[in-house]
Amino acid sequence: MLEEVESWLRRRSWHADRWPPDRLLAAKRAAGAAGSVSVVLPALNEEATVGRIVEAIRRELMTEALPLVDELVVIDSGSTDRTSEVALEAGAKVTHRDEILPRLPVVPGKGEVLWRSLLVTDGELVCFVDADLREFDTRFVTGILGPLLTEPSVQLVKAMYDRPLGEQPAGGGRVTELVARPLLNLHWPRLAGFVQPLGGEYAARRSLLEQLPFPVGYGVELGLLVDALETAGLDALAQVDVGVRHHRHQDGQALGRMAAAIYRTAHTRLSAGQGPGGAEGRFAAAALTQYERVGGEFVPRTHEVDVLERPPVRELPEYPGHRTRRPAA
Repeated sequence: MLEEVESWLRRRSWHADRWPPDRLLAAKRAAGAAGSVSVVLPALNEEATVGRIVEAIRRELMTEALPLVDELVVIDSGSTDRTSEVALEAGAKVTHRDEILPRLPVVPGKGEVLWRSLLVTDGELVCFVDADLREFDTRFVTGILGPLLTEPSVQLVKAMYDRPLGEQPAGGGRVTELVARPLLNLHWPRLAGFVQPLGGEYAARRSLLEQLPFPVGYGVELGLLVDALETAGLDALAQVDVGVRHHRHQDGQALGRMAAAIYRTAHTRLSAGQGPGGAEGRFAAAALTQYERVGGEFVPRTHEVDVLERPPVRELPEYPGHRTRRPAA
């Protein structure tokens, strides 16, 4: 490990207990408008979990006594279950992905939802939380907000945690260990200190996020981390231990498709002249062939790995005017 990374680990890795709610609230009030907080939950068919997450955040972080979170938004990316209804009943603002920036046709993918969320939120601190978390603890929010509210030079904070797999206390995060971590260690060794580089719980200053391109699919977390390093430097990045993350695990073939998208995102950044281009992004086409036994033989199934990269949101003509027209949260 690089000496720079060893030093970074000592200075920029913390535990969520460092920031009890009363300390965070004092820091938020001292920051004024710069401390406004939006929490975004991207959701696709998460009716079983999204309501409990929303209820916990509203009950613990959006009260008269502790108004830490100003805005809680669930972005529904095309659910066919009751995700939207459950989130609304629990007290979230619910926005459908297709209703944001309607002039631009949507494409499937988590990164697409996160990118569009910047157009319908107001907080200067934006906190992303996956909607499939079970046994949700609000430290997933307070932990990653802590450094942003108390360390002015920090611009992006990732959550780190254990990821149980079945009866094992660890073992989740298979794509991280088999794909993302080797890529980062080989090509971006300054990011080797991140425990959960692909984790879906992270917070950042809007002023950073609006400068970054967003891969629309599973490559979004790796892409944002690499681009944040290039834009803001290692010392502007941090991580916070929030405990244990319980969530739904995907099967091997789904993980393979995820890995292909992440590799393609990395390849895009490693190839000279391959950055996102144009007002609506650029496609980098690829394909992944997987095999499924049908009857007595293996049948190939080919999936496109089309990694559209959305441009920095501040480049959209709608973005500055949109924020100006909307009242503060």
